[in-house]
Amino acid sequence: MKIFPLKVWIAGAVILFPCVLTAGPLLGPWKDAEFALPAVLSQRDNGAWSSVDYREERDINERDAIKERRVKKGWVSLDPRRKQKSARLRTGAGYLRYFAVGKSKGASTVTVYLHGRGGSREQGVDDWSFGGNFNRIKNLMFRNGGLYLCPDVTDFGEKSAIQIRELLAKTMEGNPGADLFVACGSAGGRVGYLLAKDEVIAGQLSGLLLLGSVPDAGFLHSAAVSLKVPVYIGHGSADRVVPIEVMENFYRSIRGSSSGYPVKMVRFETGSHGTPIRMTDWRMVLNWMKQN
Repeated sequence: MKIFPLKVWIAGAVILFPCVLTAGPLLGPWKDAEFALPAVLSQRDNGAWSSVDYREERDINERDAIKERRVKKGWVSLDPRRKQKSARLRTGAGYLRYFAVGKSKGASTVTVYLHGRGGSREQGVDDWSFGGNFNRIKNLMFRNGGLYLCPDVTDFGEKSAIQIRELLAKTMEGNPGADLFVACGSAGGRVGYLLAKDEVIAGQLSGLLLLGSVPDAGFLHSAAVSLKVPVYIGHGSADRVVPIEVMENFYRSIRGSSSGYPVKMVRFETGSHGTPIRMTDWRMVLNWMKQN
């Protein structure tokens, strides 16, 4: 396989990531300028770790029509609602309710969002909250022949893992060869780690995103890590729920688990617990993962 550098431009800075070409098509652009990361303040580890200039005044107050509740209209498109449906799956651990947006069969990319405590499947399809960033991932999947799934996370443990394993099994049967990404908000990461330890899921997994999430030492011995599944960590430096130092240490442990492990961390300076959900550049991260 051909190894080449992926160049990512962020506010005038160029970040290079060593990448391996894979079969999955890259995601085409949609509102890239609006959702690009703020300026890079510092980098290390050949660009794998970055600190970016997050500011509440600019990134919330100037972006939202109603602060933290409704983004301005120019940030969203409601076109994906034409391909959005609510569904229910009977699993070995009870019924699972979820939303599906996009192409249900023959999708090239499948992205799953696992919400944290206090959330629900509605969070991940809310077009207006978190600065419109959920609307962006819906549009990226809708416009690129992909599928976006938002299931309820019922117990953040084995019950949810069983339910979502079965949802993924059903989904991948209809979308063989699709790139599969699991994005975890906050405590949703606990379920993401259980999925990563499953050899079948890990063999299909193209990337794990941790958005203001939690660490798991057992992840280092998972099937996903043995397969070098790419990991993205987005975290706010002022997170009061999961201190930034905890995730910095987790990033270093993953990076040190094997030579050249594809892990990336973005530290949002002054950002809080929900900042990575608002600010993560979905297209940049998923395309980086597709090429690793």
